[in-house]
Amino acid sequence: MPVSARQAARERPATMRVGIIQSNYLPWRGYFDIIDDVDLFLLHDDLQFTKGDWRNRNRLRTPQGSRWFTVPVHYRHTAQRIAETEIDYTRDWRREHVQLLRTHLGSAPFVADVLDLVVPEFEARPETISALNAALIRRVCRYLGIATRIRFTSEFAVTGAKTERLLALLTATGATTYLSGPSAAAYLDEARLAGAGIRLEYKQYDYPAYPQAFDGFDGAVSVVDLIANCGPAARDLMTSRSASVRAA
Repeated sequence: MPVSARQAARERPATMRVGIIQSNYLPWRGYFDIIDDVDLFLLHDDLQFTKGDWRNRNRLRTPQGSRWFTVPVHYRHTAQRIAETEIDYTRDWRREHVQLLRTHLGSAPFVADVLDLVVPEFEARPETISALNAALIRRVCRYLGIATRIRFTSEFAVTGAKTERLLALLTATGATTYLSGPSAAAYLDEARLAGAGIRLEYKQYDYPAYPQAFDGFDGAVSVVDLIANCGPAARDLMTSRSASVRAA
């Protein structure tokens, strides 16, 4: 699939747009919209793993509404990082997830595309949730025609907490613009970023509805729902209709 128009049209030499998010399990379309809207995307894998979060689970549409599907992991201590969180294969969750996809997306026209995306990564049996998430995210990006470079934050020798760490990562990558999700406005130190010469923008999540297999609509479910129902046209439905907002 060709690279998306936004990626192809962007002039890169004088600017570097960077996004940084913890890896999620088969995340929703807004996650991939951010990846598509930057030059470099970092998976924040050296942060603390948080239980009951998006790292190892997501939601899927069913006749009873949206339900969670979860990858079991070994949670050994509170300081455990995402990168070191191992997947628990004592439960046959891979078969369960494939069956869940076949059951609830079976009537969707492109469910075969979804299975082609996830099954090879399941069969590879990655050791950690970080490795699984990264493999699935990269595979979905290829399907959607997203050519953004994806790296791990653990590849960079940075220290500090919160703003200091963020600034160190942005400096190490040569970022001129940091694209963040809108909820980060509650805690980001905008003045510090501006003082470092880094432009801060907040992604605005504003997407059209698309046909789903069941009554009602939930646009915040896993991207596999969008792909199963819309196939290659999914790329046109994952670009926000509202432009990113620059921090004041």
